[in-house]
Amino acid sequence: MLPEDSHRGFRGEYLETAKRLREQRDKGSDTTDSAAVDQLEFEFVLFASAVIDYDYIMGLIAKFSAKGPGKSKMTREELIGLISADAKFMNERDEIAEYISTLKAGEGLSETAIRDGYTRFKAEKNAKELAAIAAKHSLATAAVQTFVDGILDRMIFDGEQLSDLMAPLDLGWKARSQAELALMADLYPLLTKRAAGRDISGLSAYEQ
Repeated sequence: MLPEDSHRGFRGEYLETAKRLREQRDKGSDTTDSAAVDQLEFEFVLFASAVIDYDYIMGLIAKFSAKGPGKSKMTREELIGLISADAKFMNERDEIAEYISTLKAGEGLSETAIRDGYTRFKAEKNAKELAAIAAKHSLATAAVQTFVDGILDRMIFDGEQLSDLMAPLDLGWKARSQAELALMADLYPLLTKRAAGRDISGLSAYEQ
């Protein structure tokens, strides 16, 4: 009986709270009820529309970008709200919302251009995120990228590859162990996010 905009707003707030609690659980927060957060995983389906999928969203963004007055029936804020209220986009909605914020209404981009632009936007954001982690731990960006790509390609964490990655730092065993833990503390959330719900064998050893 709620107006659609109000309903969407409640769904968005629910999913935002669920996302924040899940992140706290993954970080091992003592204030988070893990059982309650796990239950949220089963409830996400209540907020996943059968109509709204990736193709639908890309089409709406293309219409937003269309030339001429009146062709875009949704504002930028309404587009972001629609994404935020659907559970299917929980792991990707921030990126899509950020991408929408870079577009201009009436820019006239085709749906293909929108898709290609989003792919580039996400790749550039991922690259910057990885470069920042590599710099923080005094490692070559290319080496960290290869390490991450190898894990995601096989969905297997290889401890030997981590040792090879840290080898150029020429650390003693104790210092290297601490450096590996510090690096994986930063890479763990990145890897789990990019795995998009798939299990990476062996990575649970670094779960916080």
